[in-house]
Amino acid sequence: MLVGGCSEFLGRHHGGLYMGFVTTAVGASLLAGLWTPIAGTLLAIIEVWFAVTQAGRAEMYLPLAALGVGLVMLGPGAWSVDARLFGRKRIDVHGR
Repeated sequence: MLVGGCSEFLGRHHGGLYMGFVTTAVGASLLAGLWTPIAGTLLAIIEVWFAVTQAGRAEMYLPLAALGVGLVMLGPGAWSVDARLFGRKRIDVHGR
């Protein structure tokens, strides 16, 4: 997302300049682990949008959309900014 957003500023426009700002912000927040559920949702929405609007390239965008959905469900990692700000959530499954 970060590389794709930066390529918007270098002349390869496929979503517009505004989309370049959005994809760069989403990529940077995912890299830092800031607002992971929101950034993952935006990642999934943007990638599905790209898969629908750019015919013949869905095999590249749909796995990235699935990755965004997975990030929403898993949440931030142990070294993310979200874990430092809001605390690490840990789920313990006890045996019977």
